[in-house]
Amino acid sequence: MAAIQEEVFACSVSEFVRGTEKKRITVNDNDIFIVKIGDKYFALDSFCYHAGGPLYNGDIEELGGRACMVCPWHKYKVCIDTGQNFYQSVDPKNPKTSVKWTAGQRRHRTHAVIVRDGKIYVTLTEKDGTLDSDQYNGHRA
Repeated sequence: MAAIQEEVFACSVSEFVRGTEKKRITVNDNDIFIVKIGDKYFALDSFCYHAGGPLYNGDIEELGGRACMVCPWHKYKVCIDTGQNFYQSVDPKNPKTSVKWTAGQRRHRTHAVIVRDGKIYVTLTEKDGTLDSDQYNGHRA
């Protein structure tokens, strides 16, 4: 597991005015974005694990009961809370089965978010090269 860094002020809750929003920010030289869904906040690295696309510019969609970011470049889907990739799967041996949304093995780096006294704080996870998104989000081997 990656080492945890210190909690850092990211922005104010007042910067999010509607129910679902995104805000791209820099925290300790890390390009991340915060997503607000209802009254919950999530933080992810800004660039997609697949090819470095601007995940922060993607749409938010609910897929299989999970909130996901959809990368605007290649439509790869990233679960907002876990960073797992999401894809539609079928059973090739039984084509009559329904298509279902499945969490894959590829991972996008997420960060812990805490809201306190109207302020949003982020605790970054260390970019150690173990997640697929690290190559596009600042980790250098």
